[in-house]
Amino acid sequence: MEAVNLKKKEPKIVVAVDESQESMYALSWCLANLISQNTTANLVLLYVKASPPVYSSLDAARYMFSSDVIMALEKYGSEQVNSVMGKAEALCRKLNTNIKVERIVGSGDAKEEICKIVGKIKADTLVMGSHDYGFFKRALLGSVSDHCAKYVKCPVVIVKHQKQI
Repeated sequence: MEAVNLKKKEPKIVVAVDESQESMYALSWCLANLISQNTTANLVLLYVKASPPVYSSLDAARYMFSSDVIMALEKYGSEQVNSVMGKAEALCRKLNTNIKVERIVGSGDAKEEICKIVGKIKADTLVMGSHDYGFFKRALLGSVSDHCAKYVKCPVVIVKHQKQI
């Protein structure tokens, strides 16, 4: 007879974060409602930055961007990632001390990258904030949360900010 492993697996919860107050609200909601103070959990903070533009050798716009400007833009992007992640980690420490926090930074289209990373790390739950774009903005830009809710294989929790309720 085979022994059964009764040790409970720590859930892996991914929270997509960005510069918005909606994503920080979703993180605080997750910490208050999905993660108990008495249990441990693996929390993954996922930030997706836009891909830098690619220029061909024949592209005249490339000549407008010196290597100094490109380096400054890359530095700004890194600082932005660190700022958002730092704010998110501070919120985690403030609201719950029993969680293991991991950072993942992706690059590319947010919709596609979030789905890819969540699948790759085999997340148990994805938590996202809702920007609550109106019909026209959502039709033009597409909704990251709608896309992820359709294509991610794990449960997706979309948290509306209180001002949207």
